[in-house]
Amino acid sequence: MKLSVVIPVYNEKDTLMQLVERVLATPYDKELLMVDDFSTDGTRDLLEKLDHPNIRVFFHEKNRGKGAALRTAFKHATGDIVLIQDADLEYDPAEYPKLIAPIEQDLADVVYGSRFLGGPHRVLFFWHYLGNQFLTTLSNMMTNLNLTDMETCYKVFRREVIQSIPLKSDRFGFEPEVTAKIARRGYRVYETPISYHGRTYAEGKKIGWKDGVNAIWTILRYRLGD
Repeated sequence: MKLSVVIPVYNEKDTLMQLVERVLATPYDKELLMVDDFSTDGTRDLLEKLDHPNIRVFFHEKNRGKGAALRTAFKHATGDIVLIQDADLEYDPAEYPKLIAPIEQDLADVVYGSRFLGGPHRVLFFWHYLGNQFLTTLSNMMTNLNLTDMETCYKVFRREVIQSIPLKSDRFGFEPEVTAKIARRGYRVYETPISYHGRTYAEGKKIGWKDGVNAIWTILRYRLGD
């Protein structure tokens, strides 16, 4: 199977090239679809210099958010499986095999990599953890899924699944929106444990409390309709 790795990028010059090397080192027939969401720290310069037959780069002319960057990448994906990879080093591409396995074995249409199923993780923010658990629980109540980590970056789809879902959220509302629409359509969803090497805000972490409030609204909104 061919793998499409979609990578939304915003101000990640310090980790970008190492992340690209790690993804290219994975043992798959693959394409990397990288979308720069109007970075201002020199990331765009690095992306413009990338020259590899398996990499395609797209540039947004203004900052639109992670969800918008993902939509740009999804419509250009040609692989059998589509995997979301952040441009930082919080998630390890070496774990692709266990993320992809349930789809390869025809057990799942969608796979979530959970940071809370026993994998090693950096110890960081208690309130972030509590907020994540609240959002996951609220999402589960609305979707009748029993996920442990709705907000995870690592989401993997059969290509026809993700390309058939109309998505609207521009920022981090993508996570609850796509979860609600997957549940509504009855796709087979699996979770698998992953490691997590979280960052502090000083190291570049971007999600904040306003995104949490927006996630609550998104969960409730898509409970009522598509």
